[in-house]
Amino acid sequence: MSSQAAQLLAPGVRPRLGSFHFVELDGKTVLLTGATGGLGRAIATAIAGRGATLVLSARKPEALQELADSLPGEGHRTLVSDLAREGAAERLAADASAVDALVANAALPAGGRLERFSQEELTASLRVNLEAPVKLARELVPPMRQRGAGHLAFISSLQGKVAFANSSVYTATKFGLRGFGLALRDELWGSGLGVSVVLPGFIREAGMFARSGRSAPAGLGTSSPAEVGEAVVAAIERNRAEVEVAPVLQRLGVALAHRRPRIASRVTRGAAGRVADEVARGQKGER
Repeated sequence: MSSQAAQLLAPGVRPRLGSFHFVELDGKTVLLTGATGGLGRAIATAIAGRGATLVLSARKPEALQELADSLPGEGHRTLVSDLAREGAAERLAADASAVDALVANAALPAGGRLERFSQEELTASLRVNLEAPVKLARELVPPMRQRGAGHLAFISSLQGKVAFANSSVYTATKFGLRGFGLALRDELWGSGLGVSVVLPGFIREAGMFARSGRSAPAGLGTSSPAEVGEAVVAAIERNRAEVEVAPVLQRLGVALAHRRPRIASRVTRGAAGRVADEVARGQKGER
């Protein structure tokens, strides 16, 4: 074995191939937003299982502490933060202090017809789903650049690639978050920092269907929260640009819709719009 290869395989050393890098989560500190929801808990469990220490953020202090106490490892911290409030993202970044990675998972449902949103609901949805991840990245990137290492993972959605009626605000935030993450990845290329976008499809036992009481469309399959957690770990550890978490039929359908939106609209306008509206009505109280 060459001396260079031996160095790459040494414990704690992050191998590099050009600007590609691998992240060893063991011993790292990760800020996770939206930690107490179903996906947040699964992501926290997966990351803690790799030996990382978590800074868990959400709006509910009791649920945050319960989650921190349930995770493997020691030293997990909790930070109560309502990202819908002005300035909350900047305060959260300052309170979290030096972290090695960010997983921006917090999101409001934001489904339903545009005219059904109050101005306050619209502001909150845009702030939590899109503005807060951007501002968190803005605050956390400079110290990561100084260290020459770090990772940012943004939890978007397959709706970051395909649009449905009755979900215009939610879709806008997920398209925007996906675009921001991919552009930031190129912006940071060669700096030692990685950026990933994770796109879950239909999720069982958590997410919009579980919260609204509406079943996912039949025949397309679902994924579990644990699969999302493992996808986030893989995205960080392998510096994956984009990871879709969905059965093959969903991924194929989204790929077609992404490339042929006019055709997709003809196919999905009725049924998909009805499902989106039913889900939105079931989540109305969570905006």
